[in-house]
Amino acid sequence: MTSASRPSSPPAADAAPLPETPQVPPGTPYSAVRIGDRYTRRVTITAAHVTEGARLIGDFNPLHVDESFARASRFGGRILHGVITSALMGAELGMVYAGTALGYLEHNARFLAPVQVGDDLAITWTVVALEAKPRHGGGIVHCEGVALNQHGVTVCTTVGKMLVGERPSSVAS
Repeated sequence: MTSASRPSSPPAADAAPLPETPQVPPGTPYSAVRIGDRYTRRVTITAAHVTEGARLIGDFNPLHVDESFARASRFGGRILHGVITSALMGAELGMVYAGTALGYLEHNARFLAPVQVGDDLAITWTVVALEAKPRHGGGIVHCEGVALNQHGVTVCTTVGKMLVGERPSSVAS
């Protein structure tokens, strides 16, 4: 049995640091959610998404980190990790329910097309069902998500379930 050594550190990234105190709007309470509600965001994929994604998850596959290797592949250039695409999609639900979310219970993704540096993703989530959970002071919000690139190609579809309460889950002091 042979083992290959993996890089212990990623290539340098062009990511800007997060602000010290990001402004987060109050989360939507369960009682305000309706079937058919839609949440959207746009994300432009940068080299930092790919490079930092590799560093974060430890996947240094040359399709992600080696431009010349990836250029010779069927994709014609570096592609974003599927799990990072999925996380960028899930972030919208995290922000919609920031402070009222009690837990992200489920997230299933299907990757349908590659995502590359420079792609502009339009992410849309739609509430498809509500499941009251009075014992938890709220309920489960069932959502379906889709990410389209700038050409209108569906790159990823998702299903997510978020347990949402009526008031912020903790109060900052």
